[in-house]
Amino acid sequence: MVKPQASVASSRGFTLVELMVVVAVIGVVAAIATPGLLRSRMASNEASAIGSLRSIIAAQQDFGVISRGFAMNLATLAGTCPGATAPFISPDLSANGVEKSGYVFTVVPGVAAIPGAANDCFGNATTSNYYASASPLTVGATGTRGFATNLSAAIWQDTSGALPVEPFVKAGSVGPLGQ
Repeated sequence: MVKPQASVASSRGFTLVELMVVVAVIGVVAAIATPGLLRSRMASNEASAIGSLRSIIAAQQDFGVISRGFAMNLATLAGTCPGATAPFISPDLSANGVEKSGYVFTVVPGVAAIPGAANDCFGNATTSNYYASASPLTVGATGTRGFATNLSAAIWQDTSGALPVEPFVKAGSVGPLGQ
């Protein structure tokens, strides 16, 4: 006995309309998830920037104890003093203008800084105050806040994305972190 062949209409498979519906649903889900992903990435970048500024604060404090003054740039903090076993800061923050997690980092002498009491272990001049900053590469894409700190060790933020300027004063979009 010969079985009749299945007709084309009864064969198993997806129609073009069914495939288009699936693609449309995937597109809607992606459109809903993308802004949340971008916000999460910016929050992660900002948390990394805050952590890096805290590392700079700690490195400057250690450097200040040894050198009786503060480093004028990140390259100095990334160096290892003769007789020491490790640099003051990790290699990912080794120079002014370094980019890390969507932010640009810089250390310069702070407002009203005067030359430090002595040269550092590398023979470089030191300063009595420093200003460390973390600026988003692209405001609104890599971060929404600019951050800065100085000898006070408090981290200040500007929610407009600009860098807080010294002397730090709470006004408008500028305030200390956590307030």
